[in-house]
Amino acid sequence: MNGRFHRGTLFLAAVLALCAVQPSAPAAATPQDTLTLAFIPQENPEKLLDDISVIRDYLSQEMGMEVDGYVTLDHAAAVEALRNGTADISFMGALPYVLAHHHVGAQVVLAEVYRGSPMYRARLFVRRDSGITSLADLRGKSIAFADPISESGYLYPLDLFAEAGLLARGDDPQSFFSSVYFAGGYQQAIQAVANGYVDAAGSSQFAELLLTPEQLVEVTWIAESDLIPSHAVIARGDLDASVVAAFKRAMLKLNEDDYRHLLQYVYGPDGYIEVDHAAFEGVENLAREYGYLQD
Repeated sequence: MNGRFHRGTLFLAAVLALCAVQPSAPAAATPQDTLTLAFIPQENPEKLLDDISVIRDYLSQEMGMEVDGYVTLDHAAAVEALRNGTADISFMGALPYVLAHHHVGAQVVLAEVYRGSPMYRARLFVRRDSGITSLADLRGKSIAFADPISESGYLYPLDLFAEAGLLARGDDPQSFFSSVYFAGGYQQAIQAVANGYVDAAGSSQFAELLLTPEQLVEVTWIAESDLIPSHAVIARGDLDASVVAAFKRAMLKLNEDDYRHLLQYVYGPDGYIEVDHAAFEGVENLAREYGYLQD
């Protein structure tokens, strides 16, 4: 098994570490001349590094300030970066946003529109030649998820088994599966299935777009979740309001025809829309069911 995969027992440690973080008292906003962006590794980190250089240059020009960016180790690291101030703004999914909002006071700025919608689904992927056609067929099998703090890469696909009565919410997933791995991103999880390393993967419905044509014909999906709010752009709670406003204007400008080509450098959405915290109520509720939130 590739060394980038981690056993499911890391899930508990990751959640406990994040939930142990206490929100800092909001600091007085201070002028700044550099904006730092944190990107989660939902696809090949090397590609992301190239993309960051392009969007960083665009934002620097539009905002009139220096913009830096880097790829975090995982979702939890992105939340921690907002807490400790090593990142001002992060691109992340709905579950890490909910945790960042509750634990470190982060605020949502924008949400992605992808394939014409600000919502999407999680899916359970298997190899076409596996003989696996139902969730029940995965009992005693191995599975890869993207990240323990990911809505479509863990929480929602896992909950499919609870909805089917195969695994109670809060139970150790390894009581149902033979092995549970966290691959580090959507692409890595679905490629694990395509390459035969695991029997199934829980990931975004769009993860298959990250497969090669040869891999794509080897993979299918057997179940999908309810709708989930799309990935969002999140700011630390004490970031200067004028900086947030300038950033938002620059990002919304990407919706215009002359700038749309730059969307490919921020995970490739159709565009961005303004959104508020109420859009994430369903994710919050499920997070509480699984013990991510205990307020």
